[in-house]
Amino acid sequence: MALRDDEKKYITVFGEDSEFDGVLEFRDRLVITGKFNGNINAPTGDLEIAKTASCTVEGIVANSIVVSGSVKGEMKASERIEICSGSIVESDITTARIRIANNVDYSGQVSMLEAEPEVDLFSVSSAEYKQAMVIHSDVIK
Repeated sequence: MALRDDEKKYITVFGEDSEFDGVLEFRDRLVITGKFNGNINAPTGDLEIAKTASCTVEGIVANSIVVSGSVKGEMKASERIEICSGSIVESDITTARIRIANNVDYSGQVSMLEAEPEVDLFSVSSAEYKQAMVIHSDVIK
């Protein structure tokens, strides 16, 4: 594990020659560059699946997921999922925000989490808008 000063989070990297089967839980940031089979449960963690990685999962639950490699299995992210160019993804996805680049081989369904409250910033007082955002953040968590 390495602590980066700019993020103040621990980063764990599974190397390209690593193969892991089982249930994985973490809190900060994980980068998988090898092979993974199983379940990943990290509701507060940020997951990166590198270009060299191949993951077959029953499910992934994380704060954010960035895929550059291959994933087969369900993905859920409370914040966002990003699928980068060249990725192969076979997954039903549930997330608040999604970005799918060009040149992605994707199959599955996408379900969006509740969007931010639709409050016209210029028609309400700042206190009302702030309260709407607080209520929204409680719903997401």
